[in-house]
Amino acid sequence: MEEQKEELQRGLKNRHIQLIAIGGAIGTGLFLGAGKSIHLAGPSIMLVYLIIGAILFFVMRALGELLIHNPTTGSFTEFAEQFIGPWAGFITGWTYWFCWIVTGIAEITAVGMYVKFWVPDLPQWIPALGCVLILLLFNLATVKAFGEIEFWFAIIKVVVIIALIVIGFVLVFIGYKHGTSTASFSNLIDYGGFFPNGVAGFLLAFQMATFSFVGIELVGVTAGEADDPERTLPKAINNIPIRILIFYIGALLVLMSIYPWSNIDPDTSPFVSVFTMIGIPAAAGIINFVVLTAAMSSCNSGIFSTSRMLYTLSAEGKAPKKMHHLSSNGVPATALITSTACLLIGVFLNYILPEQVFILVTSIATICFIWVWGIILVAHLRFRHKHPEISAKSKFKMPLSPFMNWVSLIFFAGLLIILGFAADTRIALFVTPVWFLILAIAYQILKASNRKTKIRHN
Repeated sequence: MEEQKEELQRGLKNRHIQLIAIGGAIGTGLFLGAGKSIHLAGPSIMLVYLIIGAILFFVMRALGELLIHNPTTGSFTEFAEQFIGPWAGFITGWTYWFCWIVTGIAEITAVGMYVKFWVPDLPQWIPALGCVLILLLFNLATVKAFGEIEFWFAIIKVVVIIALIVIGFVLVFIGYKHGTSTASFSNLIDYGGFFPNGVAGFLLAFQMATFSFVGIELVGVTAGEADDPERTLPKAINNIPIRILIFYIGALLVLMSIYPWSNIDPDTSPFVSVFTMIGIPAAAGIINFVVLTAAMSSCNSGIFSTSRMLYTLSAEGKAPKKMHHLSSNGVPATALITSTACLLIGVFLNYILPEQVFILVTSIATICFIWVWGIILVAHLRFRHKHPEISAKSKFKMPLSPFMNWVSLIFFAGLLIILGFAADTRIALFVTPVWFLILAIAYQILKASNRKTKIRHN
């Protein structure tokens, strides 16, 4: 009797892929973290987002070229192993898993903070725990259930941000007055200029702004469960620049035009704060609901991607075999439950460190995602070097390669240096290398074990 081959469901349609791509580019880093970024950079935060967005567009085009060549779930680890080496595949796979565990902790922390808008005395860890349990149930159903919930989460974000931009332009056009301020584009330069805190403030804003984009590469993880990757992936990737212009630059432009940037609280969501300040409390409640769903959306993406990465690592012998088990619905249930259980660490952190946990975990996540994005660029360079004839025939080539590969890698190195200048992000530079040291040791143990197994079989 022939053994039936277990495979992940290809249940994600074009509309799921497109909205997952949008949802991945609009998260807590924008909705909650923008307050801190605006506080540091002032209006120049728009330029920060523009620069990061441009760099990550080229990263995604590099990934897109690799995915069209081989559309696979857990693409980063497979490309890293194939084009760089087994060590790169091992470290990148586990680091991407760790990226989303840490990001998920940041997102459930944000959920706890947002719920305080309605229930100020509720301990932060309770909504965080509720969020984890609800999303686990959705992801255990089917991949289509994941796609559907992510589709509607993204729809909510998109509709409300567009509404915010339209309302903001109307307020600026009519010169809406609130307190001593008037809604006007002049607010972008009237409070200390476009660079009110100089070059230092501009550079320090890059950490949280970079964290805003984590998840942009999620399209690569969904490739193995997309029913028509050659059509859906290029479209999703090519739409990234317009999404950045609308959802990041457009939203921030409107926010800082409605209300002076210097009056925005760095510790709360500027989206909620602005509508509260101009006397529309109902709108503030609606926006708070939206940013709550944005955090849940990003956490949902994290639960999905970590389970698929564990599934892939298991298939390659880099994680326990149990993680490769699929449920009757074609969902990697064991990997899913294991990854979700790790998010409970975030619930504990919200219990003991409710004030400090967000900036700590976002800094660690930023460093880990920089590794993953850097590996994508290096793997792409190696792909072109090893297979020039395949690359030459590609219908979805990365533009300006290899020049932009190297520019992007230098940019990421600069980001790591910037993290060392701020006291609240510097600790992540000391904590994160411990993770890579653990992986290096684990890889050597795995390699030694595989060598012994090979000798025994011979």
